Amino acid sequence: MRESLFHLADDPRTSIQSRIREMLVSAILDGQLAGGEALPSSRRMAKVLGVSRNTVVLAYQELVADGFLVARERSGIYVNDEIDTQRMPSADSDGERIKSAPDWATRFRVRPGQLESFEKPIDWPSYPYPFIYGQVDQTLFPITAWRECNRQALGRKWMDAWTRDAYSRDDDMLVDQIRSRILPRRGIHASPDEILITLGAQNALYLIASQLITPDHRVALEDPGYPDVRHIFMLRTDRLDFIPVDDAGLPVDDRLAPCDYLYVTPSHQFPTTSTLPMERRQALLARAVDDDFVILEDDYEFETNYLSAPTPALKSLDRNDRVIYIGSLSKTLFPGLRLGFMVGPKDMIREARALRRLMLRHPPTNNQRTAALFLSLGHHDALIHRLNRAYKERWQRMGEALGRHLPDAARPPSFGGTSFWVRGPDGLDSDVLTARAREEGVLIEPGRLMFAGDEPPRNFFRLGFSSIDVERIEPGIEIIAGLIKELSR
Repeated sequence: MRESLFHLADDPRTSIQSRIREMLVSAILDGQLAGGEALPSSRRMAKVLGVSRNTVVLAYQELVADGFLVARERSGIYVNDEIDTQRMPSADSDGERIKSAPDWATRFRVRPGQLESFEKPIDWPSYPYPFIYGQVDQTLFPITAWRECNRQALGRKWMDAWTRDAYSRDDDMLVDQIRSRILPRRGIHASPDEILITLGAQNALYLIASQLITPDHRVALEDPGYPDVRHIFMLRTDRLDFIPVDDAGLPVDDRLAPCDYLYVTPSHQFPTTSTLPMERRQALLARAVDDDFVILEDDYEFETNYLSAPTPALKSLDRNDRVIYIGSLSKTLFPGLRLGFMVGPKDMIREARALRRLMLRHPPTNNQRTAALFLSLGHHDALIHRLNRAYKERWQRMGEALGRHLPDAARPPSFGGTSFWVRGPDGLDSDVLTARAREEGVLIEPGRLMFAGDEPPRNFFRLGFSSIDVERIEPGIEIIAGLIKELSR
């Protein structure tokens, strides 16, 4: 027996029994262990791997039950002869390549790969000062409650809900929870046929752009603003108008008159965090009627309002079906879940549902049911309270640290949120600052990409606090202030 085949992957997140199974299944399916080949005894395998014999016995029993191995009385454990490990032979990589391959560069209708976007290191948790936006502090997430909801969702009681092809339907329980638990907090009342579940807010925006916007349409956007929504609309039309925001968010004036669609982030302007006041909201809705445009309201941080009474969503004030509302569960649950929703007129939602069916049919039903149970059992409400307490403390600590080390560089968000928008000295290049800060273990986001135009200001940057320990905020700000001083000489 080739005992050199057997070694366990070093992965503390996975049980030893699971790693033994993975090791043996891989060896069988990769053809390293042939059908009928004998395996070491459980005692011998345990010694080779340096693990408990009982653990090996359990792994062997599991693989026998699944048909990978067979147990022969008084003989031992063998690879099942009936396991099909046949593979098609791969093409000769060293052979002569085909000379008539298409010129792919000339065939692309759009080139999204050439659009510049944020680079967030995948190993951001390993940095001591991760002022990175949109990530989760795992210490605040109720993993036990989520695991229990997942266990319930995957049980036989709900099996129909997650095993069937739902075609274009959404999970009724999740839609009902959004209607009864989430939307009323924003003053929105909607029927089930006015709600569509999406793979996050960005998927909703892509559906809307694909469904509504043609090269002849003019779209107005905030500047600075969300880079990826700018990119999404650029794929549909080059008639984009960028409206500079002020301390109160988007100005409502004649610059909006030519647009057919307006994308706006009124609760927490992205990225400046300013909140659109009520008088501007009412004026904006009136202009939408007078100038005949549709408003795309992205309420991406609708649950992180912990500093004052929430301002009603534009959608809640809309009496003319002029607003399509976009929400996401990423900021309160976790971004990897990829669940969001949009609310709009019935006709629009019906067509968006049909378009979604052509793209991906529906979001994963098991995730929808787990999220629905999480909401229905009150875990989401409890999580929001926990997050808002933690975020308020971090908001206070970051405001104090910025006031001490970078005075007058940032205006504290007035309506909650999870970030500060910082303006550095006029000569600062925040791309250079970002690179230098990363060398010191500090992660920040340069602001250049959030501005439209060929020569955006380079001295802005964003500091997120959703995933950094409160005690690390001031030391990190102190490092940033020192680097700015160094780079400004």
